[in-house]
Amino acid sequence: MEADESTRFPQSRCWWQAKAVMAQSCGFLIIVFLVAGCAAPKPILYPNAHLQQVGEEVADRDIDDCRVMAHDAGATASQGKSGQVAGSTATGGAIGSASGAVGGAVVGHPGRGAMVGAAAGATGGFLRGFFRRSPPSNAYKQFVQRCLKERGYDPVGWE
Repeated sequence: MEADESTRFPQSRCWWQAKAVMAQSCGFLIIVFLVAGCAAPKPILYPNAHLQQVGEEVADRDIDDCRVMAHDAGATASQGKSGQVAGSTATGGAIGSASGAVGGAVVGHPGRGAMVGAAAGATGGFLRGFFRRSPPSNAYKQFVQRCLKERGYDPVGWE
């Protein structure tokens, strides 16, 4: 009588279950990062008397109105993704190359370590830059802040 695979190889069943859980966790984390990366930065308002009087709902509408006014005036809501991604990729490649060379020198292959480190660092830098939300331009922030101040709010920063 031949035993089934789960009794002959008990580790393989556990391995596949762990692999499925890891895949689900990675998928969840990717979705979380995508949603977080798509959220536009918004001004933080100090809870002064005007904000307390009108409430959060009206304040959110006023923020949206000021954003539309800034956009209509020509201010851009972000600083440009391509420059951010390129800079992050270059930085990641440089850091990865340096750390890879050190790691490669330990095992006797600094050139190979630098090459692998540069590729890994550039890939990590690219992904970081690609999924990181771009901060609003200074002109856009200043326009929205001035609009909110004229409406009685006290903006203290962006998040």
